[in-house]
Amino acid sequence: MAKLNIGLDGKRAVCNMTGLGNYSRYVVAALSSCYPDNHYRLYSPRIADNRRLQPLLSRRNVALSAPASRTDRVFSSLWRTVWMPEQLQRDGVDLYHGLSNEVPLTIERAGIASVVTIHDLIYRRQPRDYSAIDRRLYDFKYRRSAHIARRIIAISECTKRDLVNDYGINPDKIDVIYQGCDPIFAASVSYEQRAAIKSRYGLADRYIVCVGTVQPRKNQLLAVKALRALPADVQLVIVGGRQKAYGREIDEYVARHALGSRIKWLEGVPFDHIPALYAMAQMSVYVSRYEGFGLPVVESLTTGTPVIAARGSCLEEAGGDGALYISPDDADELAAAATTLLTDSYKHRRLSDRGRRHAKRFSANDFARLTMQAYTKALLT
Repeated sequence: MAKLNIGLDGKRAVCNMTGLGNYSRYVVAALSSCYPDNHYRLYSPRIADNRRLQPLLSRRNVALSAPASRTDRVFSSLWRTVWMPEQLQRDGVDLYHGLSNEVPLTIERAGIASVVTIHDLIYRRQPRDYSAIDRRLYDFKYRRSAHIARRIIAISECTKRDLVNDYGINPDKIDVIYQGCDPIFAASVSYEQRAAIKSRYGLADRYIVCVGTVQPRKNQLLAVKALRALPADVQLVIVGGRQKAYGREIDEYVARHALGSRIKWLEGVPFDHIPALYAMAQMSVYVSRYEGFGLPVVESLTTGTPVIAARGSCLEEAGGDGALYISPDDADELAAAATTLLTDSYKHRRLSDRGRRHAKRFSANDFARLTMQAYTKALLT
């Protein structure tokens, strides 16, 4: 195939440090490394300093663009949703990839091939976490984008099923492509790094780590409840920004059961500290009620730390045979699984080994190859 000029939705890569931002930067990193002859241009409604994006922008085949005119800048939401294809045409873009659930609604009219990554339809499964207006907006934009785009990348088989069942998408139009995690999680964590992180955050010798935004869907309260049945020297470390109402709900439970000394809340943790937080933990707990993929599961397995995850969405895909699975409503089952990992060193070591092997499935090379195949299908449609 001839060299391609590929446009990508850059909003999350520029503005988000987690979640969709991580995915967006991962796409650019993988493609620009594995297919260096193509040119990759991110389109963002605004330019902001993002130290994790800067290394990618230093590559000769990666660039960043903002709205070209003052009107586009003032009405940046309209630019991103309707007007952007005019700028894509001027830039000679061959294909546009919407990295966060949507493409411009006029993309096909402009004659530009498009691919959209749909991460999840969680707003339909867990409406408590979204306002009514957001649910209506997402349902319009995501559904419309799924039908407009020539190809859809789903980040799990779970998301593919939801797209088929909820939006009526032809399954032949959907490519399931798993995301890998940042290479930082595969690097060994030195003794000095471990000691520094342990001291900085006041970590116990034995702790369980939960990484993710603290909100009802993520279900961190289940881990707090399970902690009551575990030895008193085991600490629970919760890493992530707190949604106020749910944070208060957890605080009230902690106060009622005098668990405050056993729980460590960490917010605003630098990204490069997270691998050590995983690596030193006895286990990672990710009992979210619903996910599109569950990247923290892969991150933990990559560091060699076993995972206890919830059944019922896509986490079995992320964890494979490197995790234990429990009901997201059963604190006793979670406590029993955690007790096994705390007391059975053979089981812990075997699960760790399985997890590392499973995590190797999610490689940047495979991701880039499959993504480029999706682009080829879109261009030939």
